[in-house]
Amino acid sequence: MKRGLFPLSSESSEDKNLAQAAVADPAVLASVVEALSGASRRERQQAAKTVAAVAKENPAVLIDHSTALVDALERPEAQTRWECLDALTQIIPLDSRACDKAVPGAEAALFDEDSGPLRLAAMRFLCYLGATTEKRSEKVWPLIDEGIQCCHGDLEFQDMLLAVIDFSAGKLDPSVKEALAERMRFDATNGKGMLKRRASQILENVS
Repeated sequence: MKRGLFPLSSESSEDKNLAQAAVADPAVLASVVEALSGASRRERQQAAKTVAAVAKENPAVLIDHSTALVDALERPEAQTRWECLDALTQIIPLDSRACDKAVPGAEAALFDEDSGPLRLAAMRFLCYLGATTEKRSEKVWPLIDEGIQCCHGDLEFQDMLLAVIDFSAGKLDPSVKEALAERMRFDATNGKGMLKRRASQILENVS
C-alpha cells in the first residue's frame, strides 16, 4: 500500500476526495482494497470507509473486489465489517452471486453483542440479498427471523424494520411469507406508533 494514501484526519472532504480518486483510478481502488487486510486497524477502518463511499457512488467498480470485501468481514473491528457489509449491499443488484459468500460473515455480524451499527448493516445485507430470489429467501430467513427476535429492543430495530419491509416486498418463497407474517403479527396488532405501522406494512406486503 502506498504510504500516505489515507488522510490523517477524518475530514469529510478528504474522505470524499479519496473515494472519488478510487472510483476514477483502478490503481487507487486496488490500494484501498489491499489495505482492508493490512496490519493497521486504523487504516483498515479508513479503507473500509472509503470502500463504502465508493459503493454509494459507483458499486460496479467493486464487483471484481467482492472476494476481498467478503474476506474483510473476518476483521476484528466492527467498523471495517459494517462498512464492507454496506458496500456488499450496494453490489447485490449488480452481482448477487458475488455476495452469497458473505452470508456467514453477515450472520456473525448480526449477532455481535458489541456493535449496533454492525448488527444493522448485517440485517440490511441479509434482507436485500434474501429478497432477490425465493431460494435465497429460504436460506436467510432463519437468520432474519432470529435477528428480529434478538434485536427487538435495540436502538437500531426501527431501521432494521425498514430493511425487513424491503425484504417482505421481494421474491419470497411462500413459506417465508407465511413465517414472516406470523412473526410480525403481534407487533402489527399490539404495537404502537412507528413499530405498529412498519409491522403492518410488512403484513400487507406478504398478504
